[in-house]
Amino acid sequence: MSLRRCLADSWGLQDAVIEVHNGGMNSATWLVSDGVGRWVAKAVVPASRRDFAAGLAVTAALEGSGIPAGAPVVARDGEHVVAVDGVPVALLTWVPGEELTGGDAAEQRLIGRTLARTHRALRDVSVPDMERFHWVDPQGEHLSIRPWIRGAVASAVAAYDELDPPTLSWGLLHTDPAPEAFRLDRASNVCGLIDWSVAMVGPLLYDLASAVMYVGGTDRAGSLIDAYVDQGVVRCAEVERGLSVMLRFRWAVQADYFARRIATQDLTGIGSAAENEEGLAHAHALLSAVE
Repeated sequence: MSLRRCLADSWGLQDAVIEVHNGGMNSATWLVSDGVGRWVAKAVVPASRRDFAAGLAVTAALEGSGIPAGAPVVARDGEHVVAVDGVPVALLTWVPGEELTGGDAAEQRLIGRTLARTHRALRDVSVPDMERFHWVDPQGEHLSIRPWIRGAVASAVAAYDELDPPTLSWGLLHTDPAPEAFRLDRASNVCGLIDWSVAMVGPLLYDLASAVMYVGGTDRAGSLIDAYVDQGVVRCAEVERGLSVMLRFRWAVQADYFARRIATQDLTGIGSAAENEEGLAHAHALLSAVE
């Protein structure tokens, strides 16, 4: 069954215009329009179906609080996810606006505020199939592909454990709030947060550390951090105590992620294996700086 046929059968979109988008490393995406509305069709590998559906449930809850998140359109069979030749596919609400870059103080403040608003909106939300942080196994076989990886990852995990994680503020996480996941609609001045791939409960500092990582680290993320803290979702003392440790853990997640992709020859969302190598090398450089 083709995507076009699936859109017609499952969502009633006859003669839809489909444009390849492929905006992420862990999925395939297409822009879909019918002359009136606009959507995003997103596909993931079959093994990720459960996480995918859980993440979509989070977006539905978040949009209910007024934060655009790309919630799924319910198919004719009542489901959010359908199969195209065995591949899980969802049709997502289009979130208007421009991707942020985090390149200036104003955008960083917007990212920080939006992330904090998201955490507050999801504070009491529960969805099926939520997972609990974290997933990094220092004994993972894929960490053997380079001599340095296992020790660096194990050290970062140990530092995280020393934070006494239960004492941190926990909630539903985005897990990868890169600047491009934040979309600002300048007409309405509303900022959304898209690309939810899982329902993960964990320390809110992990999302903050991820956002900080993407704009260049704590030395370059002062405006983002201040804007997040000003919202009062996580206390300043907790940020001061744990952010640097969580940022180190986030770098270890990068090392774990790219090591796994290299070990399994996963080229999803990229043009060549060199991009996985570049990601791993970047993680190595950042982790080496704190060892």
